[in-house]
Amino acid sequence: MSDPAATFEDTTPSPEDTPCRGKGWRGKGRESLPEVFRSIRIPQNASWWRKLLAFAGPGFLVSVGYMDPGNWATDLAGGAKFGYTLLSVILISNLMAILLQHLCVKLGVVTGRDLAQACRDHYPRPVAWMLWVLCEAAIAACDLAEVIGSAIGLQLLFGIPLVWGCVITVADVMIVMLLQNKGFRYVEALVITLILTIGGCFAAEMIFAKPDLGGIARGFMPSAELLHNKEMLFVAIGILGATVMPHNLYLHSSIVQTRDFQRTDEGRAEAIKYATIDSTGALMFALFINGGILILAAAAFHTTGRHEVAEIQEAYQLLSPVLGVGIASTLFAVALLASGQNSTLTGTLAGQIVMEGFLNIRMKAWVRRLITRLIAVVPAVIIIAIYGENETTNLLIWSQVILSMQLGFAVVPLLMFTGDKVKMGRFANPLWIKLLAWLTAVVIIVLNVKLLVDFFVPEAWRAAIGL
Repeated sequence: MSDPAATFEDTTPSPEDTPCRGKGWRGKGRESLPEVFRSIRIPQNASWWRKLLAFAGPGFLVSVGYMDPGNWATDLAGGAKFGYTLLSVILISNLMAILLQHLCVKLGVVTGRDLAQACRDHYPRPVAWMLWVLCEAAIAACDLAEVIGSAIGLQLLFGIPLVWGCVITVADVMIVMLLQNKGFRYVEALVITLILTIGGCFAAEMIFAKPDLGGIARGFMPSAELLHNKEMLFVAIGILGATVMPHNLYLHSSIVQTRDFQRTDEGRAEAIKYATIDSTGALMFALFINGGILILAAAAFHTTGRHEVAEIQEAYQLLSPVLGVGIASTLFAVALLASGQNSTLTGTLAGQIVMEGFLNIRMKAWVRRLITRLIAVVPAVIIIAIYGENETTNLLIWSQVILSMQLGFAVVPLLMFTGDKVKMGRFANPLWIKLLAWLTAVVIIVLNVKLLVDFFVPEAWRAAIGL
């Protein structure tokens, strides 16, 4: 059997990885994230646990995008207004994320290409450029949420104005550079530390809130009301966009290549197994965080009649009085700041991967990352200056809806590449994964189309055509 990596352009100099370009593929053979490409050695004759620890890390970087400040806005709005009902949306979105991230692992491990490089190699240049523009728009929307979330956290804890808080986030560029130069494990260690901080804060909040366990159980059951309540659907699409993020698909297919596993069929199969365990475990932790935010809002606000609480600042002010615990608001703000900082770190890496992958360009690392960060900071500062600080939560929710609308343009290429036996060899998706993956894509696209129709087509027109 021919090497499945042959239809993509592999970039490893070793003899066993000699590139062999297949029909319809272009590219210059550059590796993804060259500074850290295959920089972490995988022990060959080690125990199961040692190998798992060696592969652990990329999944947690990816999971950061599933618990960023955009999730806070949508989960707070959903919990305060609709109680525990939208927990089912968080669960379904998380299951979709687990499947899609598994496919990203397969793409990166088997082909040696990240999703952006694969799109550039496979599609005609106009199509690749269109996908790049859409992806940059999604990253800008994501970064907007992360920058604003970090700025709000700084404001709540230290009284720093939002505009200056946004400017301070530019320093994240230097943090990423410093840690990545010391080794990718340092980036992973920082991210995991911040994730544990967020988890600890919300574990304490759950104890303080004393939520209704029966309501939580019922909330994980899908509700038919979702398809008939336009406002609920809007928040649900925001949750979907905040959970399954387009840039995470590009990010994961790249950073999984930081592991120096054996480039044989057996080595690739082992890498896929361990990397999938890593990402699945990390995403289950993200499910706890997302569910915790919504449960906290439902227990603290919905059950006390405060259904209109949707702004992060308002939630911060009310948490301690409502729960009767003085530290509750402080823990909320600490978790928000940790979430924003974590997300900006991984967002910067995703921006680098997308820019290099689609455009096949090279520039100095600090310049590239500074451009990525300014794409988010400049719009955030302008929007806050024009519309004021009171509009930040609406901006967060809309940023997640924009993300959700772009998802299909990242998911469909991923499914096409990983389902193609010519490109993936024996690692091509089996029939049952193809069915689940395409069902996921259809659900995402249909919900987004319904959202567009509900919000941009006049009600009289919808009634006339039976929508």
